[in-house]
Amino acid sequence: MDSINYLSMKQIYLIRHSTPNVGKGVCYGQSDIDVIDSFADEAAVIKTFLPAQIDAVYSSPLLRCKKLGQYLFPAREIVFENSLMEIHCGSWEMRNWDDIPTAEVMPWMNDFVNVRIPGGESYADLYQRVTACFEKISLDKGESIAIIAHGGVIRSILSHITSTPLADSFQAFRIHYGCAIRLTGAGSNWLPHFLSNIPGDAERHKPSYF
Repeated sequence: MDSINYLSMKQIYLIRHSTPNVGKGVCYGQSDIDVIDSFADEAAVIKTFLPAQIDAVYSSPLLRCKKLGQYLFPAREIVFENSLMEIHCGSWEMRNWDDIPTAEVMPWMNDFVNVRIPGGESYADLYQRVTACFEKISLDKGESIAIIAHGGVIRSILSHITSTPLADSFQAFRIHYGCAIRLTGAGSNWLPHFLSNIPGDAERHKPSYF
């Protein structure tokens, strides 16, 4: 891998959506949440880290990603991939984490990789569909590609290309709203480089007592 000339390789930009309009402590995954009023300001900052030329754009169809894609790449056709949606939170969608019964939530908190959310997915389910989609996108003939997606999706891709265990991915990859990461490479060899990852208000995607 060290001998590869990355300067001549394809580039894929992983971009997380901007701040969603949802209360802290609310569980959400595939709920179609809008973005907050500062969207244009956040999107303008993201745009400064991206190249002028992008050959292809892929996005989650959820509104918070769709809006960002249309802002960043107004002249580009966007290919919407359902496999790039966030983890499906099933019966927990749009519920406050602290309102989910402890007996129901703890099995998933103790093994989120393998245990499925009731009516939804496990992290392994998310990983399987996302990485299959990423492998397909990586075959696109464009030299510069953008993927606009969610924290769990981007974390899955980074785990995949770096062989990071899923159980360690939250600690290994801290991905804030508006994060932009450039992958350079081809085939099974990708080198990630964080372009922008400015922390905002702390997110909470688990019960407050955990």
